[in-house]
Amino acid sequence: MNKVILIGRLTKDPELRFTPNGTAVSTVTLAIDRKVTSKEQPKTTDFIQVVIWGKQAEATANYINKGCKFAVSGRIQTRTYADKDNNKRYITEVVADEVSFIDWGNKSSNSNTQNNSDFGNSIDYGDIPMSDEMTLIDEDVPF
Repeated sequence: MNKVILIGRLTKDPELRFTPNGTAVSTVTLAIDRKVTSKEQPKTTDFIQVVIWGKQAEATANYINKGCKFAVSGRIQTRTYADKDNNKRYITEVVADEVSFIDWGNKSSNSNTQNNSDFGNSIDYGDIPMSDEMTLIDEDVPF
């Protein structure tokens, strides 16, 4: 079984490209802190490359940005290529099956801010439409 679930923060804004046949592909790098078991142990961070395809790639590029907390589930894939000096290079990356936006970035101007009085403060959700049925209760959030 090849399954991975990661939660981390984006190190830079997502890159969105399109294949020759028009399929969207986005690449991101997640910074994921390792668990520290003692005060003497230094904080260590892993940087994991993630490839996202299709509509999820477009949504990722449109709605999140550098520093946002991001969750991904998918599979680990290794591929090879020849660099400009014809040396064989290996890349290990996660190919996303499913993504979740834990923090939302604002890729649009601040004029598109939507406020919801149920939250008690101004939260910017960018261009994401808000529903009157959407409520968030702090006790329901596991983190």
